Parts: sequence; structure tokens; C-alpha cells
Amino acid sequence: MSTKNTQASPAMVILAFAILYIVWGSTYFFIQVAIHDIPPFIMGFLRFIASGLILASWCFYQREQFWNKRNIRIAAVTGFLLLFIGTGAVIYAEKIIPSSLAAVLVSSSPLWFVILDKPQWKTNFNSKETIIGLVIGFIGVLLLFGDQFSNMNLSGSNGPIIAALLALVIGTISWAGGSLYSKYNAGGSALVNSSWQMLAAAFAFFICSLFTNEWQNFEWQAVPTKAWMAVLYLVFFGSIIAYSAYVWLLSVRPVTQVSTYGYVNPVVAVLLGVFFAHEKITWMQVLGLSIILTSVLLINLAKYRKQKQVTATGN
Repeated sequence: MSTKNTQASPAMVILAFAILYIVWGSTYFFIQVAIHDIPPFIMGFLRFIASGLILASWCFYQREQFWNKRNIRIAAVTGFLLLFIGTGAVIYAEKIIPSSLAAVLVSSSPLWFVILDKPQWKTNFNSKETIIGLVIGFIGVLLLFGDQFSNMNLSGSNGPIIAALLALVIGTISWAGGSLYSKYNAGGSALVNSSWQMLAAAFAFFICSLFTNEWQNFEWQAVPTKAWMAVLYLVFFGSIIAYSAYVWLLSVRPVTQVSTYGYVNPVVAVLLGVFFAHEKITWMQVLGLSIILTSVLLINLAKYRKQKQVTATGN
């Protein structure tokens, strides 16, 4: 891993983080737009079969090593954990709760990364900046969560809402676990791994769509243009560009640093809600977002100082 870190271009790392922070924050909004008119499992299948086939075609064009059995097996497991369970939980939950609230709940992922990343326990728990950053970020999430939750309409049965919240918790844990599994086991090209992960997730979504009879009443011509545009955005920006950047970052940067996208995504999601869904932003939300951004700066500062010390020692 250390060799990869030294070969990673700083400009490419910054660009990849910017994509994760901004693009993935916007996907919550576009998922909710898409599933308003497209059944959830069908939407997941269409998104990942399209992005997976496009990436696979590009890999063939680049003459990448595509048929390595070990890499396919690892990628399939990763795709199931990340894209089917992780993203699937978001798709399911957004049928019930607002997209901004879903993003806030998923933003607890950096904590799960630290908890589940056993090989890095000594490093992570010995860094004061990292621990303080994670705690501050969690406080910011709680502020956002409390404010968003208090604004929800909880009239009627709370069962579906509770189920959505539990699904997001399970999905977030699965996402962190799948990311760590990929980081410590994946080999070969990041693009090849991404394409197999998406194809595996598409297969799982398709099977579930059959079991839930979503295709029975689905009418292609009844889906409005805005829903198809949302799916296209999710395919090209959310999956091909952002997810590939994420898989690449996992191979060249520390997991705790990569996971900071989870703290920034709610910022983007809430702002999109304000500008496009006409949601109101409160002073509590502004405070929460500011605290979250502060936590990201602290975590990145800790990793920057550590890398600088390693470089100085190596020289």
C-alpha cells in the first residue's frame, strides 16, 4: 500500500476527493427523483447494469486483464456489500424518508470505518487529531439528524420510518465492511474491479426485482423524462466517475481519510434540498454543517502531518 501512496498524483487525489464530496452528496437527491417513478430494485438494476457494462466495455478497449477469477470473486463480494446492501439500503430508505435525512444517517460511516479497520486500530486510535475529528464530525451529524428528524412528519404509523432507519444503519456498516474488504484484498485494475462490482450488484438487484414482482406493473413509457435523466446522472456521475474514484482512492489513501466523504455528503444533500426542493435551512443545520467540515479538516490535517513525517524519515 505504501508504494501506491507514493505513486499517487496529489492533483489526482484532490480531484478524486472533490468528486466524492460533491457528486456523491448530490446522488441522494437524484436517487429520490428516480425512485419517485421507477421501482427501487428496477432502478438499482438499471443503474448498475448500465454503468457496469460501460466500464467493462472500456476495460476491453484498454485491453485490461478482465477475467482473473480471484479478482472477480473479490469484486463480486465487494459489489454485493457496497452497492447492493449499502446503496440498496439508501434506495429503500428514500422511498420513506427525505434524501437529506438519509445522507445525514449514512454520514456515520467514518466511525464504522475506524471501528472495523482492525489492522489500523493502533494508528487510528493513537492519533489525537483523527479521534477528535471523528468525534466532532459525529456531533455535527447528531445536530443535523436531530434537526432533520424533528422536521419530519411522523403522523401515523412509525413502522416504515423505523425500518428505513434500521436499513440505513445496516447499509452503512455493510458499506464500511465492503470497502475495507476491497482495500485489503482487491488486486488488479480499479476500473476492472469497479465494473465487476457493478455487474454483481446489478444481478442482485435484478433477482430482488423478480421476487418483489416489480416488473409486473412497470411501464417504461409511463416514466417521465426527469426520472430517466436522474438515472443517467446516477450512471455516469454517481457510478462511473465517483465510484471509480472511490475504488481508486481506497487503494492509494488511508481508509479514515477516504471515509471523510461521509461527513461532507450531508452538506451537499442539505444544500440541494434548499436550492432545488425548496427546503428551509435552520441555524442548527448551519452549525451542524460547519462542525462537520471542521472535523474533515482535522482528519485530513492528521493524515497530512503523518505523511510529511514519513516522507522526512524516508529522505
